[in-house]
Amino acid sequence: MAVEGPPMATTEEDVEDVVAWFEEVADNAATVQLQTLRHIVESNLGAEYLQKWLGALGGLGGMSPAALQSLYTSAVPLVSHADLEPYINRIAHGDSSPVLTQHPITMLSLSSGTTDGRPKYVPFTRFSSQSTLQIFRLAAAYRSMVFPIRSGGRILEFIYSSKQFQTKGGLTVGTATTHYFASEEFKTKQRSTKCFTCSPQEVICGGDYKQSTYCHLLLGLLFHDEVEFVASTFAYSIVQAFAAFEEQWEELCEDLRKGTLSTKVTSPKMRKAVLEKLAEPNPSLASEVERTCRELRSSEWGGLIPALWPNSKYVYSIMTGSMQPYLKKLRHYAGELSLVSAEYGSTEGWIGVNLEPMNPPERVVFTVIPTFAYFEFIPLFHKQQSDHGRERRRICASDTDDFVEGEPVPLSSVTVGQQYEIVLTTFTGLYRYRLGDVVEVAGFYKGAPQLSFVCRRKLILTVNIDKNTERDLQVVVEKGRSLLSRSATKAELVDFTSHADVAHCPGHYVIYWELKGEAEEGVLEECCRAMDAAFVDEGYVVSRKTSSIGPLELRIVAGGTFHKILEHCIGNGAAMSQFKTPRCTANEVLLGILDCSTIKRFWSTAYG
Repeated sequence: MAVEGPPMATTEEDVEDVVAWFEEVADNAATVQLQTLRHIVESNLGAEYLQKWLGALGGLGGMSPAALQSLYTSAVPLVSHADLEPYINRIAHGDSSPVLTQHPITMLSLSSGTTDGRPKYVPFTRFSSQSTLQIFRLAAAYRSMVFPIRSGGRILEFIYSSKQFQTKGGLTVGTATTHYFASEEFKTKQRSTKCFTCSPQEVICGGDYKQSTYCHLLLGLLFHDEVEFVASTFAYSIVQAFAAFEEQWEELCEDLRKGTLSTKVTSPKMRKAVLEKLAEPNPSLASEVERTCRELRSSEWGGLIPALWPNSKYVYSIMTGSMQPYLKKLRHYAGELSLVSAEYGSTEGWIGVNLEPMNPPERVVFTVIPTFAYFEFIPLFHKQQSDHGRERRRICASDTDDFVEGEPVPLSSVTVGQQYEIVLTTFTGLYRYRLGDVVEVAGFYKGAPQLSFVCRRKLILTVNIDKNTERDLQVVVEKGRSLLSRSATKAELVDFTSHADVAHCPGHYVIYWELKGEAEEGVLEECCRAMDAAFVDEGYVVSRKTSSIGPLELRIVAGGTFHKILEHCIGNGAAMSQFKTPRCTANEVLLGILDCSTIKRFWSTAYG
């Protein structure tokens, strides 16, 4: 079997070809994986990094696929980004020799920086754009079987390119999405799927997300009857865009009515491109939108998307992991429309495709694509914590998480129900690279594993022997949110983050909430108590009972606080297209914003 990507899909017959291609690949996933590994190693054997570990080979010759797999996994070490950083820095500084790969690296991608608080450089090659096109084409083929869309329709996409810059060695640096939006593959995707974004390139690449968002919304309204679905890279961006719509709808209607563009859009290129689309005043459309908005406002904007875009079929975005807290608001805007979780990937590479778009985001599974990388999986087993012995406490306190690792296994050897950390070997110069994502194998699609995302491996809340991940925090916050929503108050949770305060003794957790609307203090006290009691980690429970960790503190921050955090991050180089609210922070600037914005404090009484 070949390891090339799926064929181009431009007709119904071509969609069938794309599906048939993946069915065959999934059927032969184990064999395809061995071919993928051989392809990667053969094409990069002359690179310095592989020479270091496999240099004695000279060539692969008649080595069998199984023998190559055994040799590769025994000779090449597992690595983190820190291990490869010296090589990537050499490339960034202009070393054009084959350091990590024999394929040209002319660009570097920036990760979001969510994991350790700072963006990382990741090699970006032509394969990066090609694989993005391939996975979008593949996912679109499966979605079209459930949600058929009109040829020539439009997508209301809230997508944003960030600024690119040059390294000392002359390489272009930007986010992976920025590179993709500027690539020929992005144009090809629209042509092949016969569905075009509402906004021109000048809006996507405008550089100011507020101006771009306003133009996305305006053009979305202009093409309201052509929009087939609403999309963005992350669910957060869609929620933010419609929150802005609630504030700006009257101004948007005025622009439609007069064929003008708000003075808040100052970019000359953006203004020119949008005004060319507007062409002329449209008072009838403006009046129609205005009537709908007045009705929506009375229902707190529930069902906004189908009301304004009546032909839209679904909402499409990354909705797992740190995006899950936005699902409630997204469902509010989407009304009866399906929320379709987008594909599973990272800056380092794509991993899996959503073959069942009807599944809600909470139950989505991602089928691994065996041609995109060589995948390994490190089995993870939870430690049985106890409160006996100082040595055990010392070991726990120094660990980065609460897992014991097994030996890595190939894709074909994973077990349903087992949790793993993903390891990637890519066409872009990453070899046995630990991604840091924890997944659980939910089943198999033919021979390809189906994964559910669990969490990032790194702990985000720990004071001493307590160990809580982002997922643990999300469960806790959802417990508090449920009490908030069941009460008589009309307040809703807008966003949240947390901090492990170890500056005071005993250390304790602080959870920051931004609310929309007013909540009674008694309700917030109960939310605080319930969240404290909802942490089930044994180390935390024992520490709370013995008062070695203090009561959880809930801080309510003023409206707009998390927008200030967004503004700060973007002002310091973060990209709107990849922005994720940090679910835990030790950043002094962000803590300063949160502390200055705190308007109420509550302390848990869960443990007396």
